[in-house]
Order: sequence, then C-alpha cells, then structure tokens
Amino acid sequence: MLLLISPDSVEEALDCAKAAEHLDIIDVKKPDEGSLGANFPWVIKEIRDVVPADKPVSATVGDVPYKPGTVAQAALGAVVSGATYIKVGLYGCTTPDQGIEVMRAVVRAVKDHRPEALVVASGYADAHRIGCVNPLAVPGIAARSGADAAMLDTAVKDGTRLFDHVPPDVCAEFVRLTHASGLLAALAGSVKQTDLGQLTRIGTDIVGVRGAVCEGGDRNAGRIQPHLVAAFRAEMDRLAEQHAAGVPAVN
Repeated sequence: MLLLISPDSVEEALDCAKAAEHLDIIDVKKPDEGSLGANFPWVIKEIRDVVPADKPVSATVGDVPYKPGTVAQAALGAVVSGATYIKVGLYGCTTPDQGIEVMRAVVRAVKDHRPEALVVASGYADAHRIGCVNPLAVPGIAARSGADAAMLDTAVKDGTRLFDHVPPDVCAEFVRLTHASGLLAALAGSVKQTDLGQLTRIGTDIVGVRGAVCEGGDRNAGRIQPHLVAAFRAEMDRLAEQHAAGVPAVN
C-alpha cells in the first residue's frame, strides 16, 4: 500500500521532504477550496522542485463541475506544472455518463502531453450529501474513460470519515471493481491509523491522508509533522507484515 500525503504549501512540502523515506506520493491540494481543492500552478511547480526527484507529485484539479472543457484545461495545467498523478473530483457529475465525458476529456488532455502520467477519477464516499455519482459507479467511470485509478474521498470535511459513509465491506467492493478493470484503487477521507487494518485487508493500493499527520489532527489549522508521517508509515508497515503472515488485523 502506497502512502500519499497532501501538503498545501511549499513550506509543508519541505516538511514532507524531511519524511520522504516514509511516504510514496506527495499530493498538492488547497484544502480551503474543498476536499480536492486545486492549488496554483506555480505552487505545484515549486513543490515539484523542492521534493526528492524520485517522489512523484500528485495534484488535485478540484471538486470539478460538469464542464469537460474547463476540467480538461485544468488537468493540462496540472501536468504541465510537474504533476505525474492528476486527480479529478467528480463533484458536479450526477450520472456515470457525465463522469465518463469529463474523465475522457481529462485523459486525452493529460496523455497527449505526458503519456506516462496517471489520471485518477475520484468520487465521494458521502455522495448522497452533495448529489454526485454513487461511489460504486466510480470504478466503471475510470475504466471506461481510460483513467489509471479510481479513488474515494469525502466531500464534506465535518469530522465524519470514509467508513462513516462507505463501510469497509462496500469499500472492499469498490476495490474489487477497480482491480477487476486493472486499475489502482485509492481511498482517503479523514483516514486515521485505526483505519489501516481494514484498508490493508481489503487490498487498497494507495491511502491518502492529511489530517492524520498534521499537528493536532487538524487538516486546516495544523501543519504536517514529519514524525507523524513516520509513525503513520510504521503502522502501515506493521499491518502489512501481519497481513502477509496471515495474522488478522486487530483495528
């Protein structure tokens, strides 16, 4: 399981760089613009320049509307700025067909510029609260659009978490559907260390966190702490070893 950490500034990215041995992907977002709020192109570029060259940079395009042209341009901006994972939050898509239309436009814009870049279609575990596509429709959207990964996050950051809206058995089905199409499955949404046992058991490929590695557990007011990144990764590795040995997870 890969660990994706989301700094919101160059300063936080430098903190991530101090903990680079403990993480796999550095994800650029702007939390005050939403769950998958897009940061500025120059911030993506500056973060790409300051983190280790062997660590891929991911960038969120935003909690996007159903406007394929607008979203495609935003995605191109992210990849031109140095991101190799491009994440699109299908906030304004109410049907799978709308999601596919948006993601096909993104895939073409990104792959025409950088074929090796990875495109991530992201839905929301709490889709019922905002009226967007059902979480279990996202793997099909990703597969039919030519994306590389399907992801779930939470749209409303009010203290509720991934498993509060999509219980582990439904997340397991999300992962199964995603893997059945040969894609990567990513899960996020106020994930804490206590969720890692379940995420490991269901075969998650990428786990995304921010609040869990911020001071005070606060994704907005807190700052990413290298020692918390290290502790989170240590728990991931411990549970992965247990799972490989066939020992049931206790959390």
